[in-house]
Amino acid sequence: QAQLVESGGGLVQPGGSLRLSCSTSGFTFDDYGIGWFRPVPAKEREGVSCMSSSSVGINWYAGSVRGRFSVSRASAKGTAFLQMNSLKPEDTAVYYCAAYNRGSYDNTDDYNYWGQGTQVTVCT
Repeated sequence: QAQLVESGGGLVQPGGSLRLSCSTSGFTFDDYGIGWFRPVPAKEREGVSCMSSSSVGINWYAGSVRGRFSVSRASAKGTAFLQMNSLKPEDTAVYYCAAYNRGSYDNTDDYNYWGQGTQVTVCT
């Protein structure tokens, strides 16, 4: 059974950094793209970043995080990472990772598996 588990969330001051991890099991990690999402008003979840499958090798970032966040994967461990730098209060949210292997990275309906989320809070 496929499973994704996020970790690494916490409380940080503005300008600080966090590294989120998405540990996966139950599917072939390198064949899937991994997306990171957070809830926003008027939309169920907003795409923050997406890392395509290993064979495609393309990363995408929302404009609000481009230059501050970066994604990577450790294929041997089946783990994806979201490095978040220069955090702002508006980055406060529950962050979810999800996996897809066909369709569009920005369509949440195309994601096959979802984690339970990890809370990130940015405040003084």
